[in-house]
Amino acid sequence: MAKSGSMLNKVGNRRSFLKKGVLAAGAGAVSAGLLGNGPAAFGQEGGLTQGDIAILKFLAAAEIIETDLWRQYSELGGTQDSEVSGINGGSPLYMAALQLLDGDMPQYVHDNTDDEISHANFLNAYLVSKGQEPVNLDQFRTLPSSTATGALQIGRLTNLTQLSVDTSWWVRYRSKTNPDFGAQFPDAVPSLNVGQHTAIPRTDDDLGGNDPTNISDRLKAIAFTAGFHFAFIEQGGSSLYATLAQKVHSLEVLRILLSIGGSEIMHFQTWQDKAGNATPLTFTDPVLNTAVTFTDLRNN
Repeated sequence: MAKSGSMLNKVGNRRSFLKKGVLAAGAGAVSAGLLGNGPAAFGQEGGLTQGDIAILKFLAAAEIIETDLWRQYSELGGTQDSEVSGINGGSPLYMAALQLLDGDMPQYVHDNTDDEISHANFLNAYLVSKGQEPVNLDQFRTLPSSTATGALQIGRLTNLTQLSVDTSWWVRYRSKTNPDFGAQFPDAVPSLNVGQHTAIPRTDDDLGGNDPTNISDRLKAIAFTAGFHFAFIEQGGSSLYATLAQKVHSLEVLRILLSIGGSEIMHFQTWQDKAGNATPLTFTDPVLNTAVTFTDLRNN
């Protein structure tokens, strides 16, 4: 009972602080920043600070890396067009496997990829417009591509064929418990966080046949791994932009971070919903010799 009372006191104290401290601070910021001659509430007009430039370059690098991995997904599993996927035909079997999670998955993959390309290009163009060098990671594109039909044969920054995926985010967004009170969240798919797993077909051997109406367990495991990896990626953008937006000085840079950050949150919302549609399956990868088990998460 004492423990519960102590916890309630903490909650009460925090709420009191929020009411008194934050509202008072907010009122002060509004009066000084918006109604008077004090500093702006959320940023300042004018030139970029070195900190602003560093944040923009960090985010440009992050978006380039995201673009690299999403292009790999889109080449094989996304709706095909020249700008995003290179129109190499894609992999109809991989697309069909992703559609077990949602019928619109190829379009979602394509659009997510298109957004990341846009983010990286915009951030670099903005840096150039301010007299800064754009971020270029081309020297690090040394990893091989998948050789499955549909994949472009170019150097990569990221490897989607040897992943360990933390799936605790799926539980965190559905749990009744509160991390503020020390709640810990287990993995929704514990085996994905053990050993390595591939999220794209490595070769045509991973396709397990040529009938899109009869998807092999091997390809299902790959597609379901991708489904959980999609949101694992995008949760980073969701928190990163919100955190860094509080560190910038330029009002213009603040607008950029809040705009792109909103898009990243939309991405995460989409993927965290789709991953849980994976159907029950246990499969051992013959290449990596690692097993994965997906359970039915839709009814629990």
